[in-house]
Amino acid sequence: MNANTPVNPGTSLPTRHHHPLKAWAKSYWKHKNLLLMLLPCLLFFFIFKYLPMYGIILAFKDYRFIDGIFGSPWNGLQNFADLFSGRDFPTAFRNTIIISSYKLIFGFPAPIILAILLNELRLLFFKKIVQTLSYLPHFLSWVVLAGIFMEIFSPTRGIVNYIITSLGGTEIFFFGDKEWFRTLLVSTEIWKGVGWGSIIYLAALSGIDPSLYEAAIVDGANRWRQMLHITLPSLVPVITIMFIFAVGGIINDDFDQVFNFYNPAVYEVGDVLSTYTYRIGITEMQYGLATASGLFINVIAFVLILLTNTIVKRFSDYGIW
Repeated sequence: MNANTPVNPGTSLPTRHHHPLKAWAKSYWKHKNLLLMLLPCLLFFFIFKYLPMYGIILAFKDYRFIDGIFGSPWNGLQNFADLFSGRDFPTAFRNTIIISSYKLIFGFPAPIILAILLNELRLLFFKKIVQTLSYLPHFLSWVVLAGIFMEIFSPTRGIVNYIITSLGGTEIFFFGDKEWFRTLLVSTEIWKGVGWGSIIYLAALSGIDPSLYEAAIVDGANRWRQMLHITLPSLVPVITIMFIFAVGGIINDDFDQVFNFYNPAVYEVGDVLSTYTYRIGITEMQYGLATASGLFINVIAFVLILLTNTIVKRFSDYGIW
């Protein structure tokens, strides 16, 4: 044995130094079956999320179909200048912020409230029925739901207008009325997503130690105080993370919903950035301008996530990183 070989205290055997790279490789090889199961997910993100990112360069080019993406000449920030000076862009940007803010204010607390209410139910059978009914709208596309809601709110044959006229009122063309359109967008979005959004909060609630509630009952706390002092504080980490993502998505709008609901009569209050991008990119074939619009949306969303996470971390111990 070499004199310089380190020896463990109390033994004559030399200490073995494992190379970090070998230990890392051995650990991953041990769980190779799990990694193979993860491979399709990694391939999906690589093929459909990362490879298409080369198209971002269209935002800085004067795209010509005959020259292709790489052959088209560069034009610097001209696409962004044309975008911000466009006639419809300010309206679409304002509508996006307003509609997304409404959805954040009224839609973000809805899954939390539903999860807490479901957690308070003691009849398991009734709880499962409510959960199933609240999850169901999430699996219906906006194409289907748009047709259903347009029939329900139809000014000539819809049940809502039938009730209004039966009570002595006049018909309202809800989806063609600027005063009602945003309200319908926000309310239908909440109705569709509240059940699905409550799943993560129900999972967090299931992890609360039951002994906390037992101790609160011994101390004389009623159900309301248990919710205020045990349930809600236990949800704070999850609520914080979900809030950061929600704020980051305030610049992103639900294209499927708006595109299926809106019409020229409500463009002034319903046209959002995604429908604007679709219109200039697909309909008018201004691909450079549409790419600039999409890049602008994603940059703003990324900045909002960073900013919100920084603010939250300053005032609490929770955050994404």
